[in-house]
Amino acid sequence: MPDLEIAITHDHLVQRGGAERVVAAIARAFPGAPIYTTLYEPDETYPELRQLDIRPSWLNRFSVLRKSHRLTLPLLASVVGSTRVNATVTIASSAGWSHGYDTSGPKIVYCYSPARWLYQTDAYLGSDKLTIKRMLLLALSPFLKRWDKKKALTATKYFAISTAVQQRIRDAYGIESEVLPAPHTIDSSLPQDPVDISAVRRPSEEFYLCICRLLPYKNVDVVIEAMNSLNIPLIVVGAGPEEDNLQRLAGPSVLMLKNLSDNQVRWLYAHCTAVLSASYEDFGLTPIEGAAYGKPSIVLRWGGFLDTIREGQTGLYFDSPTPEEVRNAIVLSRQRAWDSELIRGHAELFSEEHFAGRLIEEVARLAE
Repeated sequence: MPDLEIAITHDHLVQRGGAERVVAAIARAFPGAPIYTTLYEPDETYPELRQLDIRPSWLNRFSVLRKSHRLTLPLLASVVGSTRVNATVTIASSAGWSHGYDTSGPKIVYCYSPARWLYQTDAYLGSDKLTIKRMLLLALSPFLKRWDKKKALTATKYFAISTAVQQRIRDAYGIESEVLPAPHTIDSSLPQDPVDISAVRRPSEEFYLCICRLLPYKNVDVVIEAMNSLNIPLIVVGAGPEEDNLQRLAGPSVLMLKNLSDNQVRWLYAHCTAVLSASYEDFGLTPIEGAAYGKPSIVLRWGGFLDTIREGQTGLYFDSPTPEEVRNAIVLSRQRAWDSELIRGHAELFSEEHFAGRLIEEVARLAE
């Protein structure tokens, strides 16, 4: 769309996760679009983002904030709300606050979830203790919720990543949104680099894979405990505040890794037995990425996973995040013969082409 000025906003670019994958896909759909964000740490997120026009806020001058982005929560409303984005159409990739930028033209919001730290505080913080962080959020919450809803209502169009998030948007803002599943960006034809997992697995052995940020609501501890009891190799890929606790919990059959290249992640997907997740997930991208390699998933029956798994065909659900439920589902999965071609076909329903096409269509409509 060479005759239109498109801009993209995103919460922050300081880690590797599904949201960062999606914002890269949005950027590919609109080449040359600048990306406005609060923080950007090139070494901590995907290398492909280095090629883009990224415009961080003044908060980015402080390395401590780039390393600990949650310290910026009290400042975000002021920083984002005072930043003007001049564009024909702005696309906000939002899991918390990037929908709050002041824009000169129509604003499309692609929402991963209304801010967890405002609406799901216990899940976000992972403790019921009255910590300084919790007290600060409780004190600021009334103001931030008013700001958040006011900014959400400035959007011209809202997309939700899943039906679960669609309901969450309705509850938080009273806005009716359209579900647009996130694309998987794994290309199974691209090169792979082997990962040394010999510490927990001999070459002929199988292994299970759990990829996610190490946050309390991801329930990685539950997956680790289940695999400890089964003594089957588990590879956990991710980083986050729960890292030290999970490392202490991990038994001899569990290997924790982080900062892997895309080629290494592709190798893990290609060689794993199945993908595991006990997370309260807004969408659930890893089952789709695993499916691109014909691998089934074993996941919590909740949220976005309900949109991305065909039970009994591309994966299995367990009903609650407990080690017993996860263990039982793994045992059941091992008794099934999975159709890898059927699973790969399911992944194609979540293509980047479909995702980008719908955004381009909406931008063209608004630009008129």
